Amino acid sequence: MKKLYPLKFKKVFKEKIWGGRSFSEKLNMTLPTEKLYGESWEVSSHKNGMSIVENGRLKGKTLEELFLEYKGDFVGEGIYSKYGEKFPLLIKYLDINDRLSVQVHPSDEYALRVEGEFGKSESWYILEASEDAKLIMGLKNGITPEIFAGKTKNKDFENLFNVISVKKGDFINVTPGLIHASLEGSIVICEVQQNSDMTYRIYDFDRLVDGKLRDLHLDKAMEVIDYENAPQISTNETRKSIEIDGGSKQEIARDKYFNIDKLLLEEKFEDVDQNSFMIYSILEGEGKLTCDGVDYPIKKGDTWYIPPKLEAVIEGRLEILKTFL
Repeated sequence: MKKLYPLKFKKVFKEKIWGGRSFSEKLNMTLPTEKLYGESWEVSSHKNGMSIVENGRLKGKTLEELFLEYKGDFVGEGIYSKYGEKFPLLIKYLDINDRLSVQVHPSDEYALRVEGEFGKSESWYILEASEDAKLIMGLKNGITPEIFAGKTKNKDFENLFNVISVKKGDFINVTPGLIHASLEGSIVICEVQQNSDMTYRIYDFDRLVDGKLRDLHLDKAMEVIDYENAPQISTNETRKSIEIDGGSKQEIARDKYFNIDKLLLEEKFEDVDQNSFMIYSILEGEGKLTCDGVDYPIKKGDTWYIPPKLEAVIEGRLEILKTFL
């Protein structure tokens, strides 16, 4: 079997009523039409947006095909033995210019039992945010299941939610059971999540899509809401910077579902993981990635998949979100 190499996948764009044009304007992406796009799926083995390789000899292969063919060589032996036939992560960008519906995600236990797929633990790294950007994250103190059920039954959503302001560089770990939504302003997000598309919609601000209200999932939402769950938030000011060869890094997330570092690189940086794949989301700058003597140009808006045991050498002034297990 031939050796793997750094992979770049075709972006899977999703039209959304709350979307915009920031992927083109701020992330160097070529959008297929003049419509509004809210999501770009970058690395995905989910049936709702399967990644397809666009570079090298494996061009045209799906991520799922590579996972099943290369197994532990593709993700890491320990990861393959843990997750079996299902790739564990989904990486995407969000362009939010209108209110994202108030929603909640189930845990693995609930989703596997009720829906037959993984739950959805996700995280948001804020790439851009307008000055008025506000999110709903969790419930106000003192909101009980009885209060919540009574108010939502009467479509009374006042004084229920915890509202926070966000800015560029903020990171939020959105764990299962945490109610969340966007409320004001515009935001561009890099999202790292479990391989799941499972969302329970609680309230959609009475918006009409094609003349109809979107479906709500209140009964299931009521079963999975964690009323004590508070958002886990960090900022550039609160995170510790660690000096590394070539620049510095911030350890943004250490979670049972994913690990995330932010790399700020100014000189040559060498990286390898013997046990896990690495995904580089290029947030700023441009440069080159070298593996096995082959150079790959990299720039803002790119996402690169690095198989385990493959040494990556990066050169350039770059800001990178690195995801691994």
